[in-house]
Amino acid sequence: MSDTLREKEKRKLLMRVRRIRGQLDAVERRLEEDASCSSVLQQAAACRGALDGFIAEVIEDHILENFVNRTSKRDDMRVQAAEELVEIVHSYFK
Repeated sequence: MSDTLREKEKRKLLMRVRRIRGQLDAVERRLEEDASCSSVLQQAAACRGALDGFIAEVIEDHILENFVNRTSKRDDMRVQAAEELVEIVHSYFK
């Protein structure tokens, strides 16, 4: 992956994190305002969806960088990356 592409992906991920932070701030505001449970739950569900999307994007980037771009990676690095990815996915679904 080129440095330019990495920077673009990094900026995209940072923007996602900032949007998620904004959604979490909205949950906090709703709690402080004694909003209804349904309102809090709706906002929390939006946060979870946004975080799930972020995780999917990071996993995709990891796969593309470590498994598709074979020209700059040695086999042992790819095996290690695969093992890390499996651990992350398992921890996410526990």
